[in-house]
Amino acid sequence: MDSGGIDKRRLYELLWVAPAGPRRGPRPAFTLAAIARAGIAIADTDGLDGLTMQRVAESLEVTKMALYRYVPGRAELVALMLETAIGEPGPPPTGVDWRGQLDDWTRQMYDRFRRHPWAHAATVAPRVPGPNELAWLERVVAALADTGLTGGERLDVAVLLLGHARNLAQHASAGPAGQGREAAFTVLVRGREDRYPALDAALRPAAAGTVGDPTLDFGLARILDGIAVLIATRATGVG
Repeated sequence: MDSGGIDKRRLYELLWVAPAGPRRGPRPAFTLAAIARAGIAIADTDGLDGLTMQRVAESLEVTKMALYRYVPGRAELVALMLETAIGEPGPPPTGVDWRGQLDDWTRQMYDRFRRHPWAHAATVAPRVPGPNELAWLERVVAALADTGLTGGERLDVAVLLLGHARNLAQHASAGPAGQGREAAFTVLVRGREDRYPALDAALRPAAAGTVGDPTLDFGLARILDGIAVLIATRATGVG
């Protein structure tokens, strides 16, 4: 068990071996997936701060001690919730190059974090990833397989795109799609336009409303532009 109180061996078993239920006692009444979904329902409404083993147990109509027979603690429960909430990645789009595949991947990941804002806090610390998370990583690495990037660089691309999707989803959870950040800035600048004239001018188009998610679009396009330059230099033997 590490300093954070997580039994890493047990967590690995929960995520990767997926036992059907408690190791001893009566026939299991719940699956780990059902327990995870109960936790997700609470966290989606009240965040991780509102998530307790007691509340999950109550939602399943069992005692907290009964729940511990399935999941050893809250940290392990959150790991199961994250694996379930993220789910398996959708199939890559057909007929597109690496850029189209990574664009689709990032938008799918952004959507997952938008639907489950608590997942941001659940993924910022070192931890044991589950099968679904590795399946998402597999898609990025596979999309870049023939680009000339090294294995480490392909992994770095996945981390970069994940960070972009996760951080923007966190901002967006404060308001309508893609407008959380702008809406928050607009409130602060209102009445102080003389002090922040450049911000005021920049925010006016956002306040007027735009189609789609321009913040996600802009950052994603620039990241993919940079990756394209690196791939091009590898092809010419320069980089």
